[in-house]
Amino acid sequence: MTSTRASIDRFRRPEYRRLLAAARRSLEHTGGDLGRSVAVGSPNEAERKAIISMTGHYRPPVAGRVAVRLADLDEAAREATGLTLRDLLAQLAAPSAAQPAASLAAQPAEPLAAQPAEPLAAQPADDAAEEAAAGDGIRLAECSFLMASAGWYAAWLDRVVRGGDAVGRRELAQAVPVLEDLAGRPAGRAVMLGALAEAVTGDPAALNDGTTLSALVLSALAARAGAAAPRSPADRRRLWESADVVADDLASRVLVLNLAADGTGLGEWLTGAARSGTPCYVTMHQLMSHAVAISAGIVFACQRRAVLRRAAADLAAASAPLLCAEGQPSAAFRRLAEIIAGGGGELRYHGDFDWPPMAAAATLIDRYQARAWRMTAADYLARADASQVALTGAPQPTPWDPGLARAMRQTGLAVPEESMADQLLDDLRRGA
Repeated sequence: MTSTRASIDRFRRPEYRRLLAAARRSLEHTGGDLGRSVAVGSPNEAERKAIISMTGHYRPPVAGRVAVRLADLDEAAREATGLTLRDLLAQLAAPSAAQPAASLAAQPAEPLAAQPAEPLAAQPADDAAEEAAAGDGIRLAECSFLMASAGWYAAWLDRVVRGGDAVGRRELAQAVPVLEDLAGRPAGRAVMLGALAEAVTGDPAALNDGTTLSALVLSALAARAGAAAPRSPADRRRLWESADVVADDLASRVLVLNLAADGTGLGEWLTGAARSGTPCYVTMHQLMSHAVAISAGIVFACQRRAVLRRAAADLAAASAPLLCAEGQPSAAFRRLAEIIAGGGGELRYHGDFDWPPMAAAATLIDRYQARAWRMTAADYLARADASQVALTGAPQPTPWDPGLARAMRQTGLAVPEESMADQLLDDLRRGA
């Protein structure tokens, strides 16, 4: 089809902007590889319809993230304008000018930056080429919307740039789109690590443990969470899960007691375990593979396994339903909390009186309309005198009881959850 000014200018409209910007980044980074995919996170209605019109594939309105093959975009560009995707992007980078439409295909336009198709770390390259690639990554990172919307981002980027690691700085060209995708994803909607990597980079293994890109993204997630850099595989898995990314759907799990559920498979297993008061683990893989519904009115949640163990030993089937985060709530824990809230239930959470559990409680309250369980300033002060443990982490607000955060700052002491086990078990007995 012969290109026309109108057909090219159509792609200057706002609904195409994010999709084509992602396509340009990918082509520049890979040297024009059309075998990859790009994605738009949380597309609005206009963007969704634009993607449908370009690809001919229906995308439901509830789609939180839409991936598009570059080969499909290239075919759509040729049909609509007579230009390849690469040439169309070059035309769109130049200002629209009044000139005969027939000359558009031949007019000079800003070319896409030429970069190697494979990561530079796998190829011999001189220092000048290495620094040029690093500079491209820095410029892309500085143009991200995260620079203005996320305070942690600028500080993290400054550390990366000042670190002097050209390889790390070059990887910014892929790390930034990953971080942007996560920032645009609806809270609580988990994504598998491989699916995220494939959609953003075209390579499902790009974010695997041990890659430079994975280390760079995790350093950003640690900065976002105000946490130290992860040192072990378990640390890295927990950090991914804090961003609703599931690195291992079998390792992401939640310990439950007496949580009956409707549904075949997992629902039957949970109901059977509840009849006998037997604790069991539920993995993210099970939650993604089996549809379950939970109609319990109130479900309690604790942080420490010792509390659930006592509930199972002392109360067995007479205990109210109880979840255990075993530290920080995992993706499986949060998915189960979402199912409970979606069924009209109420989650009540208790954890250590320490700063990280305060952040976890605030997140659960905000996302799933949970309630704090025996986590008031009065509860804390009744136990703080006997504590010899210092608070850890950065101070956190406690919006359900602002006086709690003030009391914790004044005493500087942490109170472990186990010290309140007797009161918690009384609640579980009455709640049943």
